[in-house]
Amino acid sequence: MFFHPMDFLILIAFGLSLWASFRVRSTFNRWAEVPNMSGMTGAEAARRLLDINGLYDIPIEPVPGTLSDHYDPIHKVVRLSEPVYHGRSISAISVACHEIGHAIQHKVHYPMLVARHNIFPVVNFSSGVAPFLIIAGFLLGIASALGSKLALLGIVFFSVAVLFQLITLPVEFNASNRAREAMVSHGFINNEEERGVAKVLNAAALTYVAAALISLLQLLKFIMIFAGANRSNE
Repeated sequence: MFFHPMDFLILIAFGLSLWASFRVRSTFNRWAEVPNMSGMTGAEAARRLLDINGLYDIPIEPVPGTLSDHYDPIHKVVRLSEPVYHGRSISAISVACHEIGHAIQHKVHYPMLVARHNIFPVVNFSSGVAPFLIIAGFLLGIASALGSKLALLGIVFFSVAVLFQLITLPVEFNASNRAREAMVSHGFINNEEERGVAKVLNAAALTYVAAALISLLQLLKFIMIFAGANRSNE
């Protein structure tokens, strides 16, 4: 149960995740030192982009921490970390406008965002229960009726969590694309600055890719172990 050929790939993916986390921070810090040509803070860019899209009622709030930026679709508020909220750098307006991209997705009912919101309550439950069910199933033995049912149910629940992470990928990439296009078309950045914006947003997106890859490989491992055990019992 605890060693499987897939573990090697999972370790590689985990290493990729660590590298991605390092890269997003280093890339953010690098471009946080480069002022944007518009002179706007992240909060000002976010407010302007919200207003351009008719989202006048969505407030922007500063929150503690670094890279803690997010759009809250339940309370309809954009929360920006203090370096982004107050910063006048390429990094600051890139991250700020990315979060506005999510607010725009919410307004236009972007299908993948709607799907993610719909399965979120299920994911909250399934992601917490799945590991216990899988472990219990393997401990009881997949050969037994109860162990097999528990393991299979755990795998099903875990697959919902993996699906959520896979759906998150197009949501994040789409928000970044919306941000980049809007920043150029509305004059937030010039063509030369677009390179820095792309680096910041692409580095952030890589963390989601790595997380999804780890979860997908773990799911495949569980499925292979379950299928292998069932074949041996036939």
